[in-house]
Amino acid sequence: MAITLQTGRSSFTTWYDENRRRSAALFDIVTPEAYASRPIPLRHPVRFYEGHLPAFSFITLARDAAGKPSIDERMETLFYRGIDPASAAAAEQSAPQQWPDRAHVQELAAKWDAAVLDVLRAADAGGAALSPRIREASYTILEHEPMHHETLLYMLHQVPLEEKHRTFGDATITPGGAPARNERIHIRAGRATLGARRERAEFGWDNEFQETIVDVQPFTVDKHSVTNADYLEFVENGGGQTPPFWRKRDGRWMQLCMFEEVSLPAAWPAYVSHEQASAYARWRGARLMSEAEFHRAAYGTPGGDERAYPWGDAAPSANHGNFGFQHFEPMPIGAYPAGASAWGVEDLVGNGWEWTSTVFAPFAGFERMQSYPGYSADFFDNQHYVMLGASPVTATELIRRSLRNWFRPNYPYVYAKFRLAY
Repeated sequence: MAITLQTGRSSFTTWYDENRRRSAALFDIVTPEAYASRPIPLRHPVRFYEGHLPAFSFITLARDAAGKPSIDERMETLFYRGIDPASAAAAEQSAPQQWPDRAHVQELAAKWDAAVLDVLRAADAGGAALSPRIREASYTILEHEPMHHETLLYMLHQVPLEEKHRTFGDATITPGGAPARNERIHIRAGRATLGARRERAEFGWDNEFQETIVDVQPFTVDKHSVTNADYLEFVENGGGQTPPFWRKRDGRWMQLCMFEEVSLPAAWPAYVSHEQASAYARWRGARLMSEAEFHRAAYGTPGGDERAYPWGDAAPSANHGNFGFQHFEPMPIGAYPAGASAWGVEDLVGNGWEWTSTVFAPFAGFERMQSYPGYSADFFDNQHYVMLGASPVTATELIRRSLRNWFRPNYPYVYAKFRLAY
């Protein structure tokens, strides 16, 4: 009996092939010089990730879950895991003295891919008899790769424009005019359900479990995210650091997009670090939502029920928000009214991850996942903050209520916005 995937895809192998094609298109964006460069000092060079993606898949599924022998143990160790250092100096110390050349990495990747596909084809045929370990490892590698598509784009965004060219996707810029009128929306007290039930989930990352119910006190939140126009007032009054995606040219503020610079779009959400978001909120006499408040505003209803998505139970579509690689860049606030929550709060899922005030920590009942034991636990260090929602380049299969993202508060390259709560 064929397996039914929670993504609606016909098979694990189809999903893996789609992931690998997108990965290839992303690496083709950059020139050979940029491929070897380190555009974000806190991460490995671009070249690391072309080996990391197939190596991780091979190690997690084929080697560790299915018991296949190593193909190149030294290279598998080198490419297994990325880094999240506190400083550029620490990142530099973690790098090998010399990286293997691209031809060798691609040759190894083809072998790793072949071994992974052998296991996935067997998994597709296994149906209900599929072992829990193979099932978890299959979903782990298939969600891990699109997660890296997004974080790889954070890196490629910082590559000089002359070292990139468009290989796929819609790079159309929609600056919009003046921002839509904002308003404060009152959210009544009620329940917020965070996380998921392990026994009911087809798959989830370890930090999504176990389901946690929180009583949320009444609060007020802005309908729209803080815009570039809003944040520019803060910067020009001397209150804040320049956002990482802004540039100043001949006295004019510009936005650095993936493939060009444009005049600062006033109506776009401001992509900033957690530290910058918190500073702006204090300047306005406001604060960021907590993780539980985000859930209440996004998924709760005035009647007391909770939804699968802000807009209801319908599967995510292009009408609901800016996610799933529809665009490389943000859209103006107010562009997706069909994605509003039951309270009328917009863009809670899409157009940029949403910073919260909650330090990343486990829910009660947390257990390390067998397929990736270090996925979350290594980051329960009081040094990371929870982000929720989705960005323009978050894969649609990652849009589920229980999914949690996290970054250091000073990390400046994330496609992350915020809104004010009171």
